[in-house]
Amino acid sequence: MRALALIALPLALVACSEPAPEPEPTPTPTVAAPRTLVGADLDLSALGAKIVGPQGPEVKTTLSAGGRQLGTMVSYVACPEGIGECVPGQMPEDTVYTYVHQVTLADADEDAADAQPTEGPEVRETPPTLFRTTQRAHGFNQSVGYARAQVEEALGDPDAIAISIDNGSLIWRVVAGSGWQPGTTLTFWWQSTLPPAGPADAYLLEVDGNQASATGPFPSEPENPADGAAGN
Repeated sequence: MRALALIALPLALVACSEPAPEPEPTPTPTVAAPRTLVGADLDLSALGAKIVGPQGPEVKTTLSAGGRQLGTMVSYVACPEGIGECVPGQMPEDTVYTYVHQVTLADADEDAADAQPTEGPEVRETPPTLFRTTQRAHGFNQSVGYARAQVEEALGDPDAIAISIDNGSLIWRVVAGSGWQPGTTLTFWWQSTLPPAGPADAYLLEVDGNQASATGPFPSEPENPADGAAGN
């Protein structure tokens, strides 16, 4: 009996000395970095009929910030070429909808134009000028762009707009040219596999450091995110 006890003791010590299994690593979500997109020209000949919503075929909104008007926006959503009546509930499931936004900057504020520059340190960074969605572009199919002729006329460079996607939101940014001048219009567009759910406060214009939210047609989040998730 004593011999058996002596044999069992080392076995027990060996069992106690075995290292505990390492816990399985917990996956951590990764934050996607902003990604540059290649913008295409707006081809109006490729568009069919516009969707007629509660406000008609176009949604018009005023862009205001700080008690003054920055501009106006006219938006619409069109079905593909050849469709004479665009009714989402009657369209095939694979229909692609083109969201178009015409943004016109307000004429220069006379009071601001006449104001004398204030003394102080030199401003080194120019405030951004951009137009963007403030929500994930649900159903975005990677087709996006702007009217190049307008950009060339307004900014002097047809490639003056850079487009990116950040956490699902689309951003059009002025990166070159002579600057977006008051009274001129730029048209931005993107495509979605989802029709608009109605006007939503889902857009933003930033000019000279002033931000103005805008209401326009926007798709709702799909019940199954995999069916209409915007790529990062």
